Amino acid sequence: MQKISDRPLGVFDSGVGGLTVMKEIMRQLPGEDILYLGDTARVPYGIRSAETVTRYSLEMAAFLVGKGIKLLVVACNTASAFALTAIKERFDIPIIGVIEPGAKGAVKTTSSKKIGIIGTEGTIKSNSYVHAINALCGGRPTVIKEHGVIRFDRYFEVCLGDLTIFTKACPLFVPLAEEGWASNDVAVLTAEHYLGGLKKEPIDTLVLGCTHYPLLKGVISKVMGDGIALIDSAQETVKEINETLIRLGMEGTPSASPLRKFYVTDAPERFLKVGERFLNQEIEHIEKINYD
Repeated sequence: MQKISDRPLGVFDSGVGGLTVMKEIMRQLPGEDILYLGDTARVPYGIRSAETVTRYSLEMAAFLVGKGIKLLVVACNTASAFALTAIKERFDIPIIGVIEPGAKGAVKTTSSKKIGIIGTEGTIKSNSYVHAINALCGGRPTVIKEHGVIRFDRYFEVCLGDLTIFTKACPLFVPLAEEGWASNDVAVLTAEHYLGGLKKEPIDTLVLGCTHYPLLKGVISKVMGDGIALIDSAQETVKEINETLIRLGMEGTPSASPLRKFYVTDAPERFLKVGERFLNQEIEHIEKINYD
């Protein structure tokens, strides 16, 4: 019988964004086997209701748990915001989302007590990072102010006692990342439009609250300027994965050729094209599944 420690890690996302988390797992934990599931038939999750996201997420989690994984990574901010509690209640294995690690990284990094958070509309509307940071700060009362007069420039200021959070939805960053337009003029202009308001605020830390956004780090950093620490939720999540594996004695036996297997719920052609760009390597093992 296979030891629990030698079982693979499971990672799921609504599409390809979670590959930035997988890439970071491969960098920090190169000996671990990984199964990745992208729900490409129903992407994106960010436009769907909390009930629908939870149902989809439970289906994806059940598939990977059925493959005998030892730990599940919910590598999707929307699924982490809406479905993480339900997944933890359903399955008896360690389960890690991407929001709490990013929140911890931001609180640990900021010295000015001013934090910016950018993400998809679904993630920002859920206030999931605000809630996570609030919990870390002792559940302080919140005061929310809205800034801006047009949708493109609107952002929110949330006061948590002596800590202030500024949140902004940046939905076009996702298609830019998937098209490979992470550093061209279109990306720069889009970032300037989205981040203009935040740039005027006294933040010293900016959370990249979507798994696609690390691909635009260069542009985001250029627009925000020096002195702004970018919190990559993928990096923070893998730190937590590693700490969890060590704490539970579940580190895998190092392998010279660890398993990297991919599952998708729709035709794999586009996933292959975009995924290989995200990972900077060839995807060899991919399978289309029926999620019913």
